[in-house]
Amino acid sequence: MTVYVRALETAVPPTLLVQTEARDVFAAQPGLTRLGSRLVATCFDSAAIDTRYTAVRELTMDSRADNPQFFDPDTGLLRSPSTKARNDLFATEATKLFIEAAHAAVDNCAGIDPLDITHLITVSCTGFFNPGPDYKIVRALGLNPAVQRYHLGFMGCYAAFPALRAAKSFCEADPEAVVLVVCAELCSLHVRTSNDPDAIMGSALFADGAAAAVVTARDVPESTALLQLDHFETVLTPVGEDSMAWNIGDEGFEMVLGNYVPHIIDDHIVGALEPLLARDASLRGLPYRDITHWAIHPGGRSILDKVQSRLELTDEQLVPARETLRNFGNMSSATVLFVLKHILDLPPRDGDERICSMAFGPGLTVETGLFTKVRQPRPDIPVPAAAEAESSLA
Repeated sequence: MTVYVRALETAVPPTLLVQTEARDVFAAQPGLTRLGSRLVATCFDSAAIDTRYTAVRELTMDSRADNPQFFDPDTGLLRSPSTKARNDLFATEATKLFIEAAHAAVDNCAGIDPLDITHLITVSCTGFFNPGPDYKIVRALGLNPAVQRYHLGFMGCYAAFPALRAAKSFCEADPEAVVLVVCAELCSLHVRTSNDPDAIMGSALFADGAAAAVVTARDVPESTALLQLDHFETVLTPVGEDSMAWNIGDEGFEMVLGNYVPHIIDDHIVGALEPLLARDASLRGLPYRDITHWAIHPGGRSILDKVQSRLELTDEQLVPARETLRNFGNMSSATVLFVLKHILDLPPRDGDERICSMAFGPGLTVETGLFTKVRQPRPDIPVPAAAEAESSLA
């Protein structure tokens, strides 16, 4: 049974952060050591990011609040709200992004009505509340209250893959299932001024965004399939458990992103891909660059550099990941779906367009997925009657 993504949409909050302006704010904070100041400049300038989006409206010089919790533009000082204050904002603002992305995916999936959704999977690692985003989506979209709801929480940047894998399993178990997958992350809630290299790196990289996909094996004549979900694999690297982590602190969530992570990925990326590519005989032994597309989670510029170098990929194959990083930053679990959407929006090519995708997270966990971009008929070329007849009999 073949399972398809029939809609994939993204959403970002309205507040735009310009990387150079954010750098100057963080560099001007009191309490930074000389090394901390150098790290701020280095991390922000070398991140290969131009713009990001944030749900924290206060994080711009134009914002005005009677009692600012995150940033006071009059003094230029970043504040340190409690974890509760940050999470309260998550409950309000993440709900908006979850609903916006979910609405867009369902609205752009012809032939699928909200009441057709049988399963809902929500994903986030940047906040918690209950009734949660799954409940909010059911209410906002008018889904069947009996829809099966699942939330994948606190998994990190790779969590879109377990969500898509679960959606595929649901559809294989029930050919009539229609699964809505929604990832939303508000990483900017947890930024802080600090001399700690991990905190500085997080402030330079992370941003907010959401993405949603409609997944089904159901025949939907009115809808065009976009992406065939072929295979998924999970690999844990033998080292790196302490190099990437995500913990809850008193003043927000605290990221651990050791500078050795790119080297771990460099050493183990080939082995991490082996079980995935072994699932398809046509790909065994094939040079990596002969796989048309690579949807790599842009955890940071140095990670993309290591992956490209180790796998000998072309600059063109890294464009979707690098452009996503440049324009949106690292939005944790939602980011790889932005990269996949970039690939889906590219002009079609001749022949099958395979996509090898991967994301990295705490553990160090490497999640991989193999997909096929579905070829769409050109609107200027009519389908022959014979071909229509064959299609109707298939």
